[in-house]
Amino acid sequence: MNSRTTVGFHQRVKCAWNFTIEPECLFDEIDIEEFDALVIPGGMSRAGFYDDAYDPRLLAWIKDFDAKGKVVASVCVGALPIAKSGVLSGRNGTTYHLSQKRQQQMQEYGVQVLNQPIVIDGNIITSRSPSTAINVAFLVVEMLTSKANLEKIKEGMGFLDGGIC
Repeated sequence: MNSRTTVGFHQRVKCAWNFTIEPECLFDEIDIEEFDALVIPGGMSRAGFYDDAYDPRLLAWIKDFDAKGKVVASVCVGALPIAKSGVLSGRNGTTYHLSQKRQQQMQEYGVQVLNQPIVIDGNIITSRSPSTAINVAFLVVEMLTSKANLEKIKEGMGFLDGGIC
């Protein structure tokens, strides 16, 4: 498993909440075979999210990961490129819950949209809002390792004893 965590199309990504992310490497610089999971965050149109999210290279990656049974996860509208790639056609998923438009888009891509915070359909995880991010991350860890390992991580982070980070 590759230890890199962020990949982007640009060296600097200006985000909607007035901060910038600098990916560790650029999309064309990596070998996707080195990765065991693909996690797609959500974003806002005002920050150009959909320009990158619908890039044909990313859609091809999603198809490749799904074909190999690798984990593909998303938070909020990060589910839309997964749906657009076609891998969720005829499957269950969810996306941003306060926008009929986003849920309608998912349905147009052939997704059975469920009104749930997180939906797992095989190797694909979708969620409906930014508040689900930590639980999506926990699910990815569990799918890549084990439930026992996840519990150990949660305990170390204070999630099992009611602690607040």
